[in-house]
Amino acid sequence: MNAKDDAQRRVLELLWKDARRPARGPRRGLTAERIVAAGIRIAETEGLAALSMRRVAVELGVGTASLYTYLPGKAELEALMADSVGGDDPLPDDWPGDWRAKLEAWARNDHEGYKKHPWVLQLVATVAAPGPNLLRWMDSALRVLEGTGLTQAEKMAVVESVDAYVRGQARLGLDAHEPSADEMRERDAALRELVDFERYPALLAAVRAGVAPYTGDKFEFGLRLLLDGVEALIASKRAPTS
Repeated sequence: MNAKDDAQRRVLELLWKDARRPARGPRRGLTAERIVAAGIRIAETEGLAALSMRRVAVELGVGTASLYTYLPGKAELEALMADSVGGDDPLPDDWPGDWRAKLEAWARNDHEGYKKHPWVLQLVATVAAPGPNLLRWMDSALRVLEGTGLTQAEKMAVVESVDAYVRGQARLGLDAHEPSADEMRERDAALRELVDFERYPALLAAVRAGVAPYTGDKFEFGLRLLLDGVEALIASKRAPTS
């Protein structure tokens, strides 16, 4: 087992064996839960880049060395933080309605959460160790699709596709820069001067038709198309065969 595998094993053991009490050393009222909560406060107020064992120790008013009695290091702290965020949110199967209503509610809830707490999006993208809350969530998401006629592989693909869509749209929203009206006018004027749009006939046809960039809710538009595809797949499973 290499060093990377060793680190992964330590993280998984911490997540699953509830190794949250120190084997030795003074307690000082410290727990892994308090350390994780401090890490989340730092990420929430200062961003994930500010997170370090030293910074968490300052937040808790303890020496940095005392944290290592509870957690081996920053990787383990991030794994516990990733598993704890959203732990109080409704599970996909908790939402009311049929499978589509549940997936829509879950997707919207996660999308709003990522927009309000962008550090969570960064964190879940880097932590690969699945903890109890993540597997509980995955189990619930798969149960949403019970009775649809989808195979187990198709259910997993649907869950992963919706999750990837939500994360991707949230990431685009965080990275996007909305230009001002003046910036748009200056850009368009420069493009008219510099670009031969005859080389892009499909785009030119859209522009001549008066089509502007889509101004509606891109997230809802894409989610509807995605779930329409899932609905068509489910319908095909139920259609009688000749």
